Amino acid sequence: MSYYIWVPIVVGLLAVLFAAYLANFVLRKDTGTPAMQKVAGAIFKGAMAFLNRQYRTIAILAVFAAIIVAAVLYFLSQGTPEARFNLAWHTAIAFLIGALCSGISGYIGMYVAVQSNSRTASAARRSLGEALMVSLRGGAVSGFLVVALSLLGVSLVFTAYGGLTSPDVAPSLIVGFGFGASFVALFAQLGGGIYTKAADVGADLVGKVEANIPEDDPRNPAVIADLVGDNVGDCAGRGADLFESTAAENIGAMILGVGLYLATRNIGWILFPLVVRAFGLIASALGLLWVRPSVVVEPDKAAGRDPGEIAMQQLNIGYWITCVLSVIGVFLGSYLLLNNDNVTGNAGIAAWVWFGLAGTVGILLSVAFVYITQYYTAGTWRPVRQIVASTLTGPATTIITGIAIAFECVALPVLAICVALGLSFFLGSQVHIPLVAGTPNVINVGGIFGTAVATMGMLMSCAYILAMDTFGPITDNAGGITEMGGEAESVRDITDALDSAGNTTKALTKGYGIGSAALAAFLLFSAYLDVLYSFKHTPDVYRVDLADITVFIAALLGLTLIFFFSALAIQAVGAAAKRMIEEVRRQFRDNPKIMAENPADRVDPDYARCVDISTRGALRAMVWPGIVAVLTPIAVGVILGPQAEAGMLMVGTMGGIVVALFLNNGGGAWDNAKKYIEAGYLRVDSEGEMLDRLDTTGTVLGKKSEPHKAGVVGDTVGDPFKDTAGPSLHVVIKLLSTITLVLAPLYVFLHP
Repeated sequence: MSYYIWVPIVVGLLAVLFAAYLANFVLRKDTGTPAMQKVAGAIFKGAMAFLNRQYRTIAILAVFAAIIVAAVLYFLSQGTPEARFNLAWHTAIAFLIGALCSGISGYIGMYVAVQSNSRTASAARRSLGEALMVSLRGGAVSGFLVVALSLLGVSLVFTAYGGLTSPDVAPSLIVGFGFGASFVALFAQLGGGIYTKAADVGADLVGKVEANIPEDDPRNPAVIADLVGDNVGDCAGRGADLFESTAAENIGAMILGVGLYLATRNIGWILFPLVVRAFGLIASALGLLWVRPSVVVEPDKAAGRDPGEIAMQQLNIGYWITCVLSVIGVFLGSYLLLNNDNVTGNAGIAAWVWFGLAGTVGILLSVAFVYITQYYTAGTWRPVRQIVASTLTGPATTIITGIAIAFECVALPVLAICVALGLSFFLGSQVHIPLVAGTPNVINVGGIFGTAVATMGMLMSCAYILAMDTFGPITDNAGGITEMGGEAESVRDITDALDSAGNTTKALTKGYGIGSAALAAFLLFSAYLDVLYSFKHTPDVYRVDLADITVFIAALLGLTLIFFFSALAIQAVGAAAKRMIEEVRRQFRDNPKIMAENPADRVDPDYARCVDISTRGALRAMVWPGIVAVLTPIAVGVILGPQAEAGMLMVGTMGGIVVALFLNNGGGAWDNAKKYIEAGYLRVDSEGEMLDRLDTTGTVLGKKSEPHKAGVVGDTVGDPFKDTAGPSLHVVIKLLSTITLVLAPLYVFLHP
């Protein structure tokens, strides 16, 4: 059975080659007019300059953290000096490998993304189908590299650490890989999110609201910084986020598989997460290849067909293909690896079938999250249209309605998570697995592994989902390039439509990310309790009692951390945005020729100055929230002990899920409410009442109208919600788990 380790290794290598094929496809496309190339060159230069500076800072922090972790595990853990040294150096090296792979995947993915924007803009001059394919495949480079490097990294480190000869020991040694990935992801997401929103807020409030100029107008000094920010926040940041998700959740499931391996002597329980994720890569590739120009129907304006809806329809079909193939893959993986003679299932149904059904539940949860997120963030549905209607009475009602929608949108995703967890646990519990002698009979190992299988099922479509996410900033940049390059309105119509679809795909990716984090929360929490049991050998570790004062205090601190971290992230955006606003106003004031009526008399603003302000602001502001998120769980475990740490992990994760949903979907709804107005869909009758979206009568209230200004204000409030604090919470949720898993020996040593 150990030969199945070659499946993730071979598929991972093929996925890297597939990403190279996609990159070659995109880079062979023409880069457009000289004006397009000039704008794209400025974006590329700014993005790579920021990324270089950001990763230098993160590298220093990562090396320092690896040294600290190694020293703590060597001097403050149980066992012989040789065993402690072995644990320390294995964990530190795995930490650095995880950090390096995370950085590489984000860096290369963003490089291709910023090279794809002008090529998408150029393709939009020819057809919607070609522009859609170029932007999606450009985004897929990041998606497939992230998942492939995560899969390869975990598989190779597991093998190098003796996973095939000592499979019961190796998963605990590679936990550092997940911690390293989480560490880099936190700072990458924070820094990118602060950068992009500082630029976006400055560009929108001064450009659109005060100066009354269009979005991406070349006269706006912050426009290049804004376009750069789309890449560093949504490409590099989200790539690092989902890299960390796939790595940490794989390792957590492998740790749970150790107990099942000891009971059955079948290494398939440990290798299952890796093999199933490999099948997911194959499914994602086939779904992606379905989207091509020949299957995209060009918009027929006479029939009122919206090109954004056409693009979204094609992306959804590709996603459905991925999901159907993933269902086949999860059943195949269960049959090949979990089909043991001494493991039986209820009702005469084989054990592998029950686990295949549990994996299907995870896949269906990903579908549910995609459509729930679309409902709350797409302009065709009630929530966004409700916010649009509120813009008719000003910014205050726009913000009030948006916050109400943000609170409301938590309910359906949480219900979906609860159903998926409960159902996957039930399906897994239908499998009878013999326990190893001495194992406490206080846990349902089949049920817990069922939730792990569901988590793996949900993550099978990760590469395709991440391709759709990176598609968003590519199309956003393409719109800016066509605007600044002076292209025809028909070209801008296509890029605007793709940008609108991209806003929805970015929002649903955030929903997908938090959904997978929610499933993984129970998985990683269970893995932590298993690690505690391996040290203490008492069933009491599986009981986390909130009536215990230390557990209650730790749980309260965990919930407070979520709110305090969010506050720090949003305040960081506010501080950086304030400097950006002041700079844009200064340039308009000190250099009136920027806004000269005659284009021949105009001079270019100082774009580089705004890029530098965002860069310095992001790098300075990302450190403090990151340090708080890293040190808080360590302090709780050291002071209050491992059981209290479990309480913090449990309640902090729950709070993080709910707050992240509030921030992500609320911000996305505000954003698309603004886009709804800018697309010209807001029409009112003679009494000022909002008409139906498809009603062509009445008066159009579009760009530069008072409702549009109110929509811009709402979008500005939502920007740090959905692009800084919300996505960063995804990482914090899993960082709590990976830190806890890595430092469990320390907590046990201090509180035996």
